[in-house]
Amino acid sequence: MEQQQTIRVRFAPSPTGHLHIGGVRTALFNYLFARQNQGVYCLRIEDTDKERSTDENTREILEALDWLGLSPDEEPVIQSTHIGEHRAAAEQLLRKGRAYRCFCSREQLESDKAAAEAAHEAYRYNGRCRDLSRAEIDAKIKAGLPYTIRFRVPEGITRFKDMVYKDIQVNNTEIDDFIVLRSDGTPIYQLSVVVDDARMGITHVIRGEDHLSNTPKQILLYLALGMPVPRFAHLPLILAKDGKRLSKRHGATSVDEFRAMGFLPQGLLNGLALLGWGDNMPKPVFDLNELIKKFSINKVNKKGAIFDIDKLTWINGQHLSRMDASEIWPYVKPLWQKASWIDTGFPDEKGIIYTDLLKARMHLLNDFQDYAGYLFRDPENYDRDAVYKHLQLPDIQYYLNDLLGSLETCRDFSSGAIEDCLRACANRHEIPAAALIHPLRLALTGFAVSPDLFTIAGLLGKSVLIRRLKNLIRRFSPKPD
Repeated sequence: MEQQQTIRVRFAPSPTGHLHIGGVRTALFNYLFARQNQGVYCLRIEDTDKERSTDENTREILEALDWLGLSPDEEPVIQSTHIGEHRAAAEQLLRKGRAYRCFCSREQLESDKAAAEAAHEAYRYNGRCRDLSRAEIDAKIKAGLPYTIRFRVPEGITRFKDMVYKDIQVNNTEIDDFIVLRSDGTPIYQLSVVVDDARMGITHVIRGEDHLSNTPKQILLYLALGMPVPRFAHLPLILAKDGKRLSKRHGATSVDEFRAMGFLPQGLLNGLALLGWGDNMPKPVFDLNELIKKFSINKVNKKGAIFDIDKLTWINGQHLSRMDASEIWPYVKPLWQKASWIDTGFPDEKGIIYTDLLKARMHLLNDFQDYAGYLFRDPENYDRDAVYKHLQLPDIQYYLNDLLGSLETCRDFSSGAIEDCLRACANRHEIPAAALIHPLRLALTGFAVSPDLFTIAGLLGKSVLIRRLKNLIRRFSPKPD
C-alpha cells in the first residue's frame, strides 16, 4: 500500500518591513491547513533583497509569529544562505538548453520599452539573444560583456488547478522569457522560491492572490528542473472599505500596530480568519482549536475580503469577555503599572478581581487603561451628558445628601448592603432607585455606564465611596445667588 505523502506548507515573508496583517492571514491559513492534515508548517525568510532586508525586521517577524502562536514547526529557513543552490539551478537550466545568456544592455532594454510605449503596445523582451550561436556567445563572453540568464519559455499552454481559483490555464505566448539570474550572479525571486520549495519538500503553496501571475512561470521552472510541482491555493486580497488594497493610508496594517492598539492574538487571528473564508459564518467567534476544526481551504472565496476594524474590535471584545480573568491579567498588569496605578507589590489576586469586573465591557486591552482609572483614583471629570440628565432633577441634592447620611451610618458595607441602603433611601422619598443609582455611578466612576455599580462600591470600600459622593455633591451643588 502506497504511503501517503506528508503535507508540508510554508509561510515566506520578506524582512523588508513590519509583518502586514495580509501576511498574518497567509501564515494562519497555512498553519490551519497543516494542522488539519497532520502536516508540517514551515517558515522561510526571503531575504535576498539585501538593500531592504534587515536583521531587525527578521526578528520582528519571528517575535510577531511567536506572539500570535504561529511559530513554525521547524527552524526557519533563511533564503540567502542557499543562494549557491539557486545559482546551480540556473546553470543546470543553461546546460539543458532551458535557459540562455542574454547580453542585452540596460540601455538596449530601456530603448525597447520606450519603443513599445510609443507604439502603445505592451513591452515584451524581443528574444534578441534567444538563438545566438555558440560562437557568438563565446565571443561576447571573451569580450567581457555582462549577461543575465533568461528562462526559455516553451511553446504550449500551462495549466494548473488552484484550490481557490479552480482551473487556470495560460498560453505560454503570454509569458516573457524572464530573467532567472542577474548579471551580478544574484538569483531572481521566481527561481529562488522554486528551488527552495523543492528542497524543503513543500507540497502545497498557500499565498496571496498577487502571486497568481507568478505561478505559471514557477510551474515551468519546476518542470524544467525535474522537480515535483506543488499544489497551489491563492488567497483573495484584503481590501479597505473603499475597495482598494489595504495600505497604511487606511490605518493600522502591521501586527505591531494592532498589538499596540490592544488586540489579543486570539482576537486578531479570529478576525483575519473571517477575511475571505468565514465572513458568512453564523457564529463568527472562534478560538484557534475551533478554527482548525472548521477551516476549509476549498471554501475560501475568490472575491477580495473587506477589512472592517469595527468588526475586528468587536470580535476581540468577545474573546476578552469569554476568557478567564486570570488569563487576561498578565496583559493588563503592565498597562496599569505604566499608568502608575499599581506597583510591583500590587497583589495579583486583587488585579484578577478587578479584571474580572471590567472584562465584559472591554473591547481592547487598552480599554483597561482608558476606563479603569476610577478603581485607583477619584474621577476628575464627569460625563457631561450624564450630569445634565441625572443631576438636574428637582431636589436631587437633597436626595443625595440623605443617601450620603445613610451610607455613613451603614455598618455592613458589602455590595448587597450598599444596594439595600440605596433602595431604602429611594423608597423613603418615593423615587425610582435609578434616580440615585445613576448619580452614584457618576460619583464613583465619572462615567454614565460601568460594570455593576454595587460591586464597584463594595470593592472600593466605604471611605472611598463617601469621599467621592461628597465630591460630586460639592461639585454640582447650586451656587448661591
